[in-house]
Amino acid sequence: MSEALRQRLNDSPVARWTVLFIVATAMMMGYFVNDIMSPLETLLEMPRSQGGLGWTPSDYGFFSGAGSFINVFLLMLFFSGIILDKMGIRFTGTLACSLMVLGTLIKYYAITADLDDTIHYSLFAIHLPPSVAMASLGFAIFGVGYEMTGITVSKAMVRWFTGHELALAMGLQLAMARFGTAAALSISAPIARHFTLSAPLLVALAFLIIGLLAFLVFCVMDRRLDKSEELRIKSYDDFHFSDIFVTLRNPGFWLITLFCVLFYSAVSPFLKFSTKLMVMKYGVDPDLAGFFSSIAPFGTILMTPLFGFVYDKYGKGVTLVIIGALMLTAVHFGFSLPIHNSTVAIALMVVLSIGYSLAPAALWPCVPKIIPLKCLGTAYSMIFFIQNFGRAIIPMFVGRANETDPSYTTSMLIFGFTALGAAIVAITMLLVDRKKGYGLQLPNIKK
Repeated sequence: MSEALRQRLNDSPVARWTVLFIVATAMMMGYFVNDIMSPLETLLEMPRSQGGLGWTPSDYGFFSGAGSFINVFLLMLFFSGIILDKMGIRFTGTLACSLMVLGTLIKYYAITADLDDTIHYSLFAIHLPPSVAMASLGFAIFGVGYEMTGITVSKAMVRWFTGHELALAMGLQLAMARFGTAAALSISAPIARHFTLSAPLLVALAFLIIGLLAFLVFCVMDRRLDKSEELRIKSYDDFHFSDIFVTLRNPGFWLITLFCVLFYSAVSPFLKFSTKLMVMKYGVDPDLAGFFSSIAPFGTILMTPLFGFVYDKYGKGVTLVIIGALMLTAVHFGFSLPIHNSTVAIALMVVLSIGYSLAPAALWPCVPKIIPLKCLGTAYSMIFFIQNFGRAIIPMFVGRANETDPSYTTSMLIFGFTALGAAIVAITMLLVDRKKGYGLQLPNIKK
């Protein structure tokens, strides 16, 4: 397809912003379901006689990391990128949304079925009751669709917004996704306490179906846009497996990947443990603890698009990434201090929300500056694939740390040093950009 035809598609503001809203809705529903169980840790660890499942902190830590198991250990996330580049956005996105629905159905069965938890299964030398094993399986399948949706939406944004408001578009997409996370953290525990432990998962299933339907609308719209140009877009046909090695030889790719591993390992797992942290360390009411945890994702809803706009117009992408990582580092070390004032906890969550907005708003638009569009899906998938190692391993360490050190000092130090590593990588990224001339500090909007 010629550059002129591609520009005609991209230059339609109504088309590209409608696409953004539709695909971001599907991503938002996925984020909602990804964190729907996070505020339920306390309830899950209650005895069955009191409405819980009798899980231990280690059980919950294993479950929290299970969302990355198939992606990491069976290489599914890596293959997801190849599927995306070979089969296209429409096929891959529909498959991803369907997998999220299937995984959540299995997770719902694990929570509602009367499984005999006196029997334990052994996996990776870890003994798991059936409810934990089944819920982890469902979360692992969901995780495949969740990550596949992420790379699909990212490639859709690059395809429609390159040369335009790319960082703003990605920022808005992230803002909608964070709204899904914030909503899950806020309403999950109250719903479970006032109805049943499985009620939040029913809500999650309904939202996932909405997300699937939204993506199907995008597929229809995308086909009509193709036909309006009287051609089929074949931007995926140029991808060859040899293009993978071009990506792997790029030092900028590896720096972005390593940053993602460290940064997101210090954020996503933390949010899964933060509700109980607010209850146990800061004495927050269990019904309000989820709201405290939701401050971070709620704050990103406005700030991520704002910082994306700044990057589009003024540049300085890596600088924004460095500042975000340093703020995250300060927050986790702050949580490790022997301070039990809930006001301090709120202040730290506000700072975390700023750092959580700064880094992603500038980071993801940097990727297409160093990776060609034809292999962008594979590049994103490799980034997310390696990133999932951290998201799978860190929750296990933190779950065990919380058993031996209920003050949360050890677990917060784990998060703090992880974030510090991300800041060091970001500084290295700035130095490499100056040497290689990637243009990561330049504005995205072409005049």
